[in-house]
Amino acid sequence: MKIRQNIRHFATKKALTMPVIGDIATEKMVDLHVRIFSERADPDRRDEREDHMAAFFECTFDTYLAALDAGFPEAEAREITHVQANFDFYNHGWTEMMEIPVDEIEAHYERYEEFFERHGIDIAEPLGEFRTIDIPDAPATLDKLDDPDHPHAEGGFADDVYVEDDSGEVGVGGADEPEDVDVSAAPGMQDVDRTDEKTA
Repeated sequence: MKIRQNIRHFATKKALTMPVIGDIATEKMVDLHVRIFSERADPDRRDEREDHMAAFFECTFDTYLAALDAGFPEAEAREITHVQANFDFYNHGWTEMMEIPVDEIEAHYERYEEFFERHGIDIAEPLGEFRTIDIPDAPATLDKLDDPDHPHAEGGFADDVYVEDDSGEVGVGGADEPEDVDVSAAPGMQDVDRTDEKTA
């Protein structure tokens, strides 16, 4: 999968791994992702999917932290959560929201198969053991799988995590993490009290 990576992603990682602030960061990131993917959905389908996405995305941030704990770098840990989301979109036939083509779903699973198996994740059960809250149902559009239309999907990046930086350059694996990252660079964190930052 091709993803972006810049200072905001490293700031978000730091925020998510901090006590107290981590919960706030999760809420901000869930809201951001619901908005982004809702805008990709068919306009008449957006409202009926938002509660499902909000709960689903909340669970994926636990996956992100587990992937970091397992030693994955930021780009791969984040890609894992995006793969989970694309499994869910695929299962619902929400092809217009997918970031990878339907025919690359299996390849993305195989790249992280060991991690996924360890946590009970597969294509049919994208959250595995990270399904710790109720996920509201949302209507599927499975007929779209017969002739998938996914304008936001980029194919040809299934063999590794490809990272695009702010200059538009694309490389494999992601950038080295900066030593000193300000969490206020993370989306939605500009006005958050960071009293606990020094002890995180």
